[in-house]
Amino acid sequence: MSHRHESLAGFPVVVTIPLLWGDQDAFGHINNVVYLRWCETARVEYLIRVGVWIPLPPRGVGPILASIKCDYKRPLSYPGAIHAGARITRIGNSSMQMEHCIVSEDLGVVAATADSTLVLLDYSSNKTVAVPAETRRIIGELEGKTFPQGR
Repeated sequence: MSHRHESLAGFPVVVTIPLLWGDQDAFGHINNVVYLRWCETARVEYLIRVGVWIPLPPRGVGPILASIKCDYKRPLSYPGAIHAGARITRIGNSSMQMEHCIVSEDLGVVAATADSTLVLLDYSSNKTVAVPAETRRIIGELEGKTFPQGR
């Protein structure tokens, strides 16, 4: 199947990741922590595409994960692959809400959904900073909608 599963239709960034045998736990399915790594891979790809990612070690202003919540819908087992989607659903003053959808390529079903909050951090002062207007514009272009300042 293609990664354009209907559940991923509204996600402008989708990455395909193989399931690894070593990611299975004692219950014989992919460990729940791995789902968060898939979200991370999609999140980083998204942030690279919109020009927010920064070189490491971090200097200047860049994103940091403030929270993440994952709802597990379906256990997965090796072998196989997943498609992990990422999209920004809201931009606050210094934060962004990101949503993820993980679809099993082999089963053709949603295996998990996740919601996270990212903040822009000035790594030199360790303080949050406002999301720049240019970043809002670029994300809006990718998402096909506007994210006005001050909301």
